[in-house]
Amino acid sequence: MNNNYTAREMLEEVNNAIYTVLVGGQSYKLGTRQMTRADLNLLYKMKNDLTAQIQSENGNHLLDDTYVAIFSGR
Repeated sequence: MNNNYTAREMLEEVNNAIYTVLVGGQSYKLGTRQMTRADLNLLYKMKNDLTAQIQSENGNHLLDDTYVAIFSGR
C-alpha cells in the first residue's frame, strides 16, 4: 500500500471524510457493534492546513488579501 499522498490527494480524502460525517453522522451502532468516525473539528483543521499548504506550494500568496489605506489628516 502506497501512503505517499500529495497534499491535494490528502485534501480530497479529508473532504470525503467530512462529507461522510456530515451525511452519515459522527457515530452509529449496529447491534452490539459501534462505529465512531473521525472528529469533525480535527478534519476541518486538517482541511485548513492542507489548503494553506497547497496555496503556499503555488507561490507566495502571503499578502493576497491585504489592502492599503492612506488616511491623511487635514
